[in-house]
Amino acid sequence: MKTLFIILTALLTTSCSIVGIQSEEQPNYEVIYTFGKKEIRAYKPYIIAETTVNGTFKEAQGQGFKILADYIFGNNTAKIKIAMTAPVIQKKQNEKMAMTAPVFMEESKNKKNWTMTFTMPSKYNMETLPKPNNSQVTIRQVPQKLMAASKYSGFWNEKKNLEKHSDLLRWMNKSEKYNAMPELIFAGYNPPWTLPFFRRNEVLVELEAIQ
Repeated sequence: MKTLFIILTALLTTSCSIVGIQSEEQPNYEVIYTFGKKEIRAYKPYIIAETTVNGTFKEAQGQGFKILADYIFGNNTAKIKIAMTAPVIQKKQNEKMAMTAPVFMEESKNKKNWTMTFTMPSKYNMETLPKPNNSQVTIRQVPQKLMAASKYSGFWNEKKNLEKHSDLLRWMNKSEKYNAMPELIFAGYNPPWTLPFFRRNEVLVELEAIQ
């Protein structure tokens, strides 16, 4: 499964280089505050394809990627290929999620549920985007929202993501303007061959303005 994940990533991200140069479309957002490698962003609405799988962090990477890649490779009602965008998002699903999360699932002792998402190219809307043939893939529009993000380089792994996520939450807890939602959101922007120093990874949390 790990090998398959690497192969699919390579096929879908050939426009990226070993030094992290990217040409894929990314979600449109405005940075409204910067502190070191942390940012507060205002995202415009965008459409995602998502799937929820059960397993460890690494298992979910392969399973989720395979399902979504199958959709954009042509397993859809129009039988067309849809361009790859960045980043690939992986979210942990459990009972402590924010109320706006699409799926509520309780984490058992040995199993975890993860949702992986691909952002759809902006040229599509909900009417023109081909529908998936696989019922495991869901298409939905994400409304405009505020997000806090923390960027870091190196390899993407669960332990590092959790550490960065905790640090981001501590930073946001000092804010008098925003409440941070507890949902774990991890974003990876680069293919496996990108040199660690040039890799772009992020942890993100959704924000709610304090009235």
